[in-house]
Amino acid sequence: NHGQICLNPNYLHSNSTSHTWPFSAIAELIDNAYDPDVCAKQLWIDKTQIKGVDCLTFMDNGAGMDYDAMYKLLSFGFSDKRSLRGHAAVGMYGNGFKSGSMRLGKDVIVFSKRRNSMSVGMLSQTYLKETKASNIIVPIVTYNRVGKDMASMQKILKYSLFQTEEAILSELKAINATKAKNTSGTRIIIWNLRRTESGKLEFDFDTECYDIQIPADMSDGTQTKFRRQERNAPTVPDTDFSLRVSFILHSAVRWQITG
Repeated sequence: NHGQICLNPNYLHSNSTSHTWPFSAIAELIDNAYDPDVCAKQLWIDKTQIKGVDCLTFMDNGAGMDYDAMYKLLSFGFSDKRSLRGHAAVGMYGNGFKSGSMRLGKDVIVFSKRRNSMSVGMLSQTYLKETKASNIIVPIVTYNRVGKDMASMQKILKYSLFQTEEAILSELKAINATKAKNTSGTRIIIWNLRRTESGKLEFDFDTECYDIQIPADMSDGTQTKFRRQERNAPTVPDTDFSLRVSFILHSAVRWQITG
């Protein structure tokens, strides 16, 4: 059982509340691409729609994950992250991806290619709620692995945005798609994104097509309340509401927001 810790599904939400600042949740996913066991050279961040559902996506051209690495990314209780060539791993406790992704939305699906292996895994509050699960369950399917888990595949097809295995394979093959053989990388799709009390998306994806912003005038006052808690100055720096400005110095990995 890989030493997984059994946790109530409600923990996914409570664990995510450690991120009071929305960009700190995004930082966790950027840091994952920066870690020495991933070694991504590029990371693409985008907002897209899949079947009419707003999604936030992250794709890197790093080392990718096999089944065991995917399991440890999505489950609780361990971290294999280590230092390489003096480069310290950022998320030493293995919790950053879970807390960050669940802060951004209720559901996440991860596609990854690594050498001759392709894997897909899902961490979904919606799935756990609808199935009345008493523990956090993480469906994972790996191709080129003996005994493919068809039960997990059926769960992913039923509760994710991808209802056919062909759609799953299409996403996997699109990762870091180049003419080179054995390309690797990871694509993360988060949906059921966090919304304000007024029903608007927490992030503003439209004002600047190459930036993700936190609206300066949220109708429910959430943003103003947050800024007052964190800042005593009369003006708010751009780093508080612009992802591009906030991470302009995050130069460990070349990342870009695609329009």
